Amino acid sequence: MKPNDTKAPTLLAIAWPIFIEQALRILIGVVDTLMVSHVSDGAVAALGVANQFVVLALICFNFIGIGASVVITHHVGGGDPRGAEKIVTTAIAVNTWIGLVVSLVAFTCATPLLRLMQLPEELMLHARPFLTLMGGTLFMEAMNTALGASLRAHGHTRDAMVVTAGQNIVNVAVSCVLLFGLFGAPKMGVTGVALASVFSRVLASIALWALLDRRLKLMLRARDFVDVRLDRVRRILHIGLPAAGEHMSYWVSLMVITSFVAHLGADSLAALTYTRQVTLLVILFTVALGLGTEIYIGRMIGAGDFESAYREVLRSVKLGFAIAGGLSVLVAVFAAQLLDLFSHKPEIIAAGALLLRMAVVYEPGRVLNIVVINALRATGDARFPVTIAAFSQWLVSVPLCWLVGVKLGWGLTGIWTVMLLEEWARGLIVYVRWKRRSWLPHAQRSRDAVAEGRAVPLAPEV
Repeated sequence: MKPNDTKAPTLLAIAWPIFIEQALRILIGVVDTLMVSHVSDGAVAALGVANQFVVLALICFNFIGIGASVVITHHVGGGDPRGAEKIVTTAIAVNTWIGLVVSLVAFTCATPLLRLMQLPEELMLHARPFLTLMGGTLFMEAMNTALGASLRAHGHTRDAMVVTAGQNIVNVAVSCVLLFGLFGAPKMGVTGVALASVFSRVLASIALWALLDRRLKLMLRARDFVDVRLDRVRRILHIGLPAAGEHMSYWVSLMVITSFVAHLGADSLAALTYTRQVTLLVILFTVALGLGTEIYIGRMIGAGDFESAYREVLRSVKLGFAIAGGLSVLVAVFAAQLLDLFSHKPEIIAAGALLLRMAVVYEPGRVLNIVVINALRATGDARFPVTIAAFSQWLVSVPLCWLVGVKLGWGLTGIWTVMLLEEWARGLIVYVRWKRRSWLPHAQRSRDAVAEGRAVPLAPEV
């Protein structure tokens, strides 16, 4: 892999393809559910349950992707393309092995897994072939996660976006053909959707391998999958495991809070669900800005330019406030009309509209968390965010949501208020950590690791 002599991409150039890519990933799930709903409600339920195992596997693959992405940016920023190459190779090899184990479990144990998730026996007809096919080929998704993260870390975010777009187009087209039996094809129901996903996944994998060769001049050999250096794995896991822990803590706590809302009744649960769908555009922008900032700051840390990294994060926060705040105001103004697309029930629209107006305050707090936590992770300061998240979500947010929303009877508005305040409290804590530059020792260690790696003579290529 040759050093990149071109000018480093800007934050905007890195972030906007990530936004499109994340939007497409969410859209494909919505489209799949919409198409399967034409089969039966039972088929949708079966797909939803089976997909939980797939989502859990993707989270596992992602912690290698996140960790590798940060470490790669350190090497790229430090002008060490050979070091970056070694991390790319390690990430792909490790994720492939993890993926093979997960695929083997899903393929051989689909029925016990579905029974463990309490799926009714009559829905096994839909769920078993779906999980066998989707789960049995998850090793390719594991490879794709590492490949995509490696390309993005080198600034090739548009490539990952284009591959995701192509994958989604193929997935939807083939799903339509196999689900509805178009052009003389057999009607295969949920199994057809799984086959379409597998086929598009194979094409995406081929495209990503080709892009790795074209962009990074890198092609793995068979021995690269077994010759895995533990020191490189440790550096990846140092970032990736805390990141995975933080994500898991957030989503599981959200599931618990959602169960509290379910106790309030179907209308409250529907209002919360529709509110989340409407705010998705704002959240997607924040996530894209956070990931873009992570890549951008990682390069600066690798180059040892800590002062520029400090200033760029403050600029990213201001940009996030401006755009997320503006979008939230726009959503609040048209809250009733947007919710009317989902439900015509006045009680649900009124409850959801109130939440969307409160989101004008809520979303800037989310910007603080996502942008600053990604920046801290980019410096190597990965454990602090997960510690704060676990404390804040499980000792503050979850108990208070139950107390205020259920016990004291403040309902959905009370729960949303607690979530809003917790988001801001956690965001301010990590922001203060950034302002106080408590991440500097971690950044210096990350920079030193790049320098040490460059000082170690590399074995000659065979």
